[in-house]
Amino acid sequence: MSDQSAGELRVSLSTSSVYPGSTASGFEAAARLGYDGVEVMVSVDEVSGDVEAVRSLSEFHEVPIVSVHAPCLLLTQHVWGTDPWGKLHRSAEMALEVGAEVVVVHPPFRWQREYSRGFVEGVGDLEKQYGITIAVENMYPWRTGKREFQAYAPGWDPVQEVYEHVTLDLSHSATAGEDALQMAMALGHRLTHVHLTDGSGSPKDEHLVPGRGAQPAQSLLEHLSASDFDGEIVIEINTRKTTDQQAREADLLESLAFARLHASR
Repeated sequence: MSDQSAGELRVSLSTSSVYPGSTASGFEAAARLGYDGVEVMVSVDEVSGDVEAVRSLSEFHEVPIVSVHAPCLLLTQHVWGTDPWGKLHRSAEMALEVGAEVVVVHPPFRWQREYSRGFVEGVGDLEKQYGITIAVENMYPWRTGKREFQAYAPGWDPVQEVYEHVTLDLSHSATAGEDALQMAMALGHRLTHVHLTDGSGSPKDEHLVPGRGAQPAQSLLEHLSASDFDGEIVIEINTRKTTDQQAREADLLESLAFARLHASR
């Protein structure tokens, strides 16, 4: 990881935060609004998975790519083929080529039985093979009314596993009914990457602007600022319901200001 412990923590923007806008519009927004970098969400937008295209966007807008989010959503199950290990290899290769230090990945779905059986060990092997950080993200049980379904294997909670590096997403912790600050403290040095967002505790994965939900986003940032955390803070919010471009940018600016205020060293 970058040696940022003596200085301010970087605040970057996930390209998913401008969806349904394009990957290109994510880079443009990050540069114009003053973000420190970009996390590329590899998605159905073909540009997002094109190494030369995203590298050109990074160079043109003069914003670094700090991380690559592997295509492991239900929406992206056919992006880069259907082999989950192939997707991770390609994500690691892309990260190396664009100068990113982190690959973010979700745990397998329970129905991906072969993939899930060797996932924990396989992630460790990939890190050694590529010399890159692969940070497994916390997820949540799927809930409908009073029914709960464990959709991820070996589990949705990386605190309970032996991953060397973890991504903490505050919307996911809200949906799981967990406290993000407590999760961060339990993870200790394994906490490598943060998706800064928020949630009300609804069964729906909301990705609210930080500070608008029930998660201890401010306390988490203050904790990270006071610690030796030297990872990335990435804004990953849902702006799909904003009324227009001005409203979307207002949400992106509010998120950035929140992060800068409470993560200041």
